[in-house]
Amino acid sequence: MVSPDTITADINVQANSEKHQIARNSVLAAVFLTVLKLIIGVATGSLGILSEALHSGLDLIAAALTLIAVRISGKPADNQHTYGHGKVENISALFETVLLLVTCIWIIYEAIQRLFFKNVKVELSIWAFAIVIVAIVIDWSRSRALMRVALKYHSQALEADALHFSTDIWSSFVVLAGLVCVLAAQVFHVSWLDKADALAALGVSGIVIYVSVRMGIRTITALVDGVPAGIHDDIVKAVQAPGIAEVRQVRIRQSGPEAFADITLSVARDISLVKAHDIASNAENAVRKIMPGADVVVHIDPDRVEHEDMVTTIHVLAGQHGLGAHGVRIYNMAGRRDLELHLEVNPSLSLGEAHDAASEFEQNLREAFPTLQNIVTHIEPSGEDASLFNATRINEYDVNKIVQQLPEKLGIPCDPHSIVTHRVGTELELSFHCSLDPSLSVTDVHSFTERAEQSIRSRIAGIGRVIIHTEPSAGHTALR
Repeated sequence: MVSPDTITADINVQANSEKHQIARNSVLAAVFLTVLKLIIGVATGSLGILSEALHSGLDLIAAALTLIAVRISGKPADNQHTYGHGKVENISALFETVLLLVTCIWIIYEAIQRLFFKNVKVELSIWAFAIVIVAIVIDWSRSRALMRVALKYHSQALEADALHFSTDIWSSFVVLAGLVCVLAAQVFHVSWLDKADALAALGVSGIVIYVSVRMGIRTITALVDGVPAGIHDDIVKAVQAPGIAEVRQVRIRQSGPEAFADITLSVARDISLVKAHDIASNAENAVRKIMPGADVVVHIDPDRVEHEDMVTTIHVLAGQHGLGAHGVRIYNMAGRRDLELHLEVNPSLSLGEAHDAASEFEQNLREAFPTLQNIVTHIEPSGEDASLFNATRINEYDVNKIVQQLPEKLGIPCDPHSIVTHRVGTELELSFHCSLDPSLSVTDVHSFTERAEQSIRSRIAGIGRVIIHTEPSAGHTALR
């Protein structure tokens, strides 16, 4: 059976291979167009075509940078780059943007010179028109191919390259229009159309500046971990679910083709670990519906919720101190509260250590409930380590006899049965069932079990754990 990790690795290898191939094809296309435009531009003297040649030259540099960036960004995360190498794609796009803007400044300067200060005659030929048309066809095909792979693998570098080459199509149309105007000027002897080539160059520059600024904004946003507008609020709404008290933090970052989301949720501190895990898993799935393929980490913060009752708070605080609490009694009296409870501590502690732990716990209780006046804690060993004495060997018959004599000794009919003894090491443990009058209160039943246990311990020296299960006597129907 193939493991999920192996499948994921195979997918990554395929993705990197396809991205490298389309990036290499883009470099080859840029080389072809740059050389061809440069030759035709020099031969005809067309500033529009020369500007397109320089534009294609920058496309070549951009395509080469994209190829390098795609190679590096495909490397897995390591100790120095824990979020991977995806930011290399953003740096590549930013460098490409700067190159385009610098080129536009030169083109604008030269166009203004030709419009107002010098006259350069453009030699028209069939090659001038042919190269522009060829450029449009090649740019159209490679921009579509780049965008297809970019969307398939969420590659920002390839997407930027595709957007760049799609603008080349429009700029080539502008140059073509400029050449047509120059041709019309020569045919119809309209002198002002001679400036159309320079105007076309300005048009190309305007398009490139517009696209470059947009690309630059997107790149810088990605580099400073900016996120698209509204996605933060969408994630907050998506992860809200029953059991979540508050969405405390949502952090999102994009690193090249990889997206990361860190979510912190506040939940009631008394919920189970299984429930908390389910809440985190549901939140992760909700985020991935908005950000497919994202690496999502959900952190759960236990917190006191608004309507948490006092008993729950007591149990939670006890657990935080490594203690157990039971037998909680709360007395409300004219604006004040008194509290009594049994506090289970590690039986290996000394009295001084146990008292210090209890005092610290009581202080936390007073901070949580300022109206508490008196707190009385009964310190006892935790149930998990109730063995206090080494039991002597005793005949099991004698144990049964002592238990059977409980009704007579205590003066309460209880019908002891299902008597079981266990020896753990040198310790004897005892458990049995007692059938009692179903009309007895729980308090009376508890009092009986305490008396029964004391009676057993007084007659069986060094006995360990004693468990008495009480149940209603015959004639009472219990739900099972």
